[in-house]
Amino acid sequence: MKPLFRKVTDKLENSYIVRHDILPHFKNIWHYHPELELHYIIKGEGVRFIGDKIANFSPGEIVLVGENLPHTWRSGKEYYNNDPDLTIEVIVIQFLPDCLGDDLLKLPEAYLIPRLFEKAKSGMVITGQANARLANLMHRALDATNLDKIIILLSILQTLAETEEYELIVNGRAVFYQSDETDTQRLNTVCNYTLANYKKEISLEEISAISNLSVTSFCRYFKLMTNKTYYDFLIEIRISHACRALIEGKTLTEVICFDCGFNNVSNFYRHFKKVTGVTPLEYKRQYLNKSKSLLSKASV
Repeated sequence: MKPLFRKVTDKLENSYIVRHDILPHFKNIWHYHPELELHYIIKGEGVRFIGDKIANFSPGEIVLVGENLPHTWRSGKEYYNNDPDLTIEVIVIQFLPDCLGDDLLKLPEAYLIPRLFEKAKSGMVITGQANARLANLMHRALDATNLDKIIILLSILQTLAETEEYELIVNGRAVFYQSDETDTQRLNTVCNYTLANYKKEISLEEISAISNLSVTSFCRYFKLMTNKTYYDFLIEIRISHACRALIEGKTLTEVICFDCGFNNVSNFYRHFKKVTGVTPLEYKRQYLNKSKSLLSKASV
């Protein structure tokens, strides 16, 4: 999707921004900004779009988004039913690469920080002990003032720069185009429609009409902006929902297949392995093994 530049609200008295949001659902559109963003999901589930990758998010996830990397988080459809007990909760820290001054980055002892900022341009999902440490630091940052606030940011940067417990989100450095508000709203309309209707067949004629473009123009436009075809995008949305259903374990795989918009099981299995690299059974087994590992570490 073609992202919209968003100016992060800044306060001259602060070197970086930290906020604690509790909302019915995420409201962000597809956007980018020069600030790096550390995003900690405390409560809530849905789908995140970072660069050209689509994946589920769930409580406990911490993601570092690099400068000018397009991103948005979309809550699951159940969050739009006006249920007061169903909310999202997130802590977000945003900072410019030079927020503590250029001289810091030039210090020989700080050589890992520029390397971190370069890695962050691909997006990083932080896992393991580093995730737990960052969660604690981000909570502390909410109430920190004066030098304590700077010390906490340095501790966050140290944790991010030194850890090997992370996964890159975007493979390589894809080019993402700048845009105006009209183009961004069009792509967000496409995204919203797809998320609401992924279970049914969506023709190119249908989605092109929603975009106010001809089929040919829409296909060319969508591929240019997202580095993928619309059908690839639709399949990734369906697979992301299938992954969540597999983890929940309440439905048979064959039922999940049709619930997510695929018209036959073999087609579902083929696309699932193409997107995730594993079969549905292997995906579920990997998730369960990972969960058992985290529980055993927590009990130690």
